[in-house]
Amino acid sequence: MQDNMMDAFNAQTKQMFEPMRKINSLMLNNMEKMTQYQLEAMKRYSQMGTERIRSATEIQDAESLRDFGTKQAEMMTELSQQMQEDARVMSEMSLQFKSEMEKMFSEAGQQMSEQAKAAAKGEQPAKASSQSSRKS
Repeated sequence: MQDNMMDAFNAQTKQMFEPMRKINSLMLNNMEKMTQYQLEAMKRYSQMGTERIRSATEIQDAESLRDFGTKQAEMMTELSQQMQEDARVMSEMSLQFKSEMEKMFSEAGQQMSEQAKAAAKGEQPAKASSQSSRKS
């Protein structure tokens, strides 16, 4: 009987912590994706900056300065577009994460409601039997 009670307790504990485990896993996966994307973006931005510095060191006359200025303007446009794209991707990741979290919270709420109903049904007969044993 004690083994059955321990098994039931273990099963209930597992059910109770399962939603938290799923949420923690989702949060960790999201953090990894966001961090990886940000590291890749930082690498792109650093490469762009290094290329511009390297180009600046190659300026030797007025014509190469003019070319550098033209390429600098092009690079700024490209940088602006890349930053907008990165912001869009990060926003999409955030919306996806939000959607998945809402789904998990909904499922957890539904599971808790079902467990509460099952527990309420299970407690009613137990109360009746304990009351009848008191009368004896």
